This record gives sequence, structure tokens and C-alpha cells, in this order.
Amino acid sequence: MGSFLSYSVAILISLALHLGLIVLLFVGWQPEVTQVMMQPQYIEAKLVELAPKKVVQPQQSKVDAAKRQREEKLRAEKQRQQKLAAEKSAQEKKRAAELAEQKRLQAERDAEQRRQRDKAEAERKRIESEFAEAMAAEQANIVAQEDERVANSYRQLIQQRLSENWSRPPSARLGMETLIRIQLVPTGRVVGVTIIDSSGDSAFDRSVEQAALKVEQFVELQGMDPGLFERKFRQVDVAFSPEDLRL
Repeated sequence: MGSFLSYSVAILISLALHLGLIVLLFVGWQPEVTQVMMQPQYIEAKLVELAPKKVVQPQQSKVDAAKRQREEKLRAEKQRQQKLAAEKSAQEKKRAAELAEQKRLQAERDAEQRRQRDKAEAERKRIESEFAEAMAAEQANIVAQEDERVANSYRQLIQQRLSENWSRPPSARLGMETLIRIQLVPTGRVVGVTIIDSSGDSAFDRSVEQAALKVEQFVELQGMDPGLFERKFRQVDVAFSPEDLRL
């Protein structure tokens, strides 16, 4: 019973409030408006320089330190490699210069050796040439001496044959001399007689010419060396005098 009464009172109060609101809406009630004036406050602006604060995280610091250490090592290794490369290049240049100097010196030695060899070869050839010339001269002298010896034997034969066929004329006198030239062929045959120097006596000259023609042929010359014949007996000069015959 008591709760019913409480519930009824609440309903009545609620109804009364609703009715009051309705009346106010219809009457045109307006709430009072209070105006508030706001004046701006002026604040002086100042630049404040703040010192940068470096916040170092412990882990990041270790990472950066390791990075710097690696970079230092890389720079040091790079410098070491550059130094090694420079030293290697210097050594290679030095070796190249030494090799070039060795080649130059070797070339000079080779050139000097060639000059010495050429000089020795020239001297050897000169000596050989002089020796060959001396031998040739000696051989020629021997040959000439042998030829002269053989020629003299043939001259004596010719002189003997001419003397046997010469009849001295009565007009022959001491001091007379006639020089004739006898032309021969390899068979020893006389093919011509020419008076080179007259004695002044025609009879004496004619007797000399007739003596050479009378021989006709020196058959002994057929066994003579052809070279010797051409050098000494193609033409033979003979001097006739009342005392003797001279070739």
C-alpha cells in the first residue's frame, strides 16, 4: 500500500512538470542572455634560442662507433693498398729502367764485339789477300823463270839452226849487225821475215833474211806449251853479226 502511494506521487509530480513546460512554450518565455566582452591580451613574442640537445641512444652510439671503426679500417686498408700499388709501380719502373740500361749496355758490347770481329776479319782478309798476292807473284816468278829457262833452250835451238843455214857474204865486216823478226806458227813453220834494223850492207842483210827462210820450220817448237809459244815465240827477234848470232 505504501509503495503504491509513492508511485502515485511521482506520477503526479512528473505530470505537473510537463504541464509547466507546455505553458512556458505557449507563453513565449525566453531566458536571459548575459553578454560577456572579451578583450585580447597582448603577449610579447621573443625568440628563444634553444641549445640542441643530442640524445644519444646507447645502442645507436655503439652502431655508429662500429660503423666509424669499419670505415677507418676500410680507409686504412685502401691507403695500404694504394701504398703497395705505388711501391709496386715504382719497383716495376725501376726494373724496367734497369732492364733498359742492361739492354743498352749489351747493345754497346755487341756492337763493340761486331766491330772487333769485323776488324779482325778485315785484317785476316788483308793478310790472306797479301799472302795470296805474294804466292801468286812467287808462282808467277817461278813460272816466268821456268818459262825463261825453257825459252832459252828453244832460243839456243833456233840460234843453232839459223847459224847452220847462214852463209856470211864476203862483204861482212866486224861491227856489222842486222836485226830481223821471224814470224812463226805453233808448228814451228816460218811464215814471215822482216828486217827491223839494217846493217847498212844490203848483201849482209839479204844473207840474214835468206838464212831464216832457208830453215823453213823449227819442228822442235811443236812440243812447246801453247802459252809459252804465244808469249815468246809467235814473233822472235834475232840479231846477226859476223862474230855471232844473238836472240
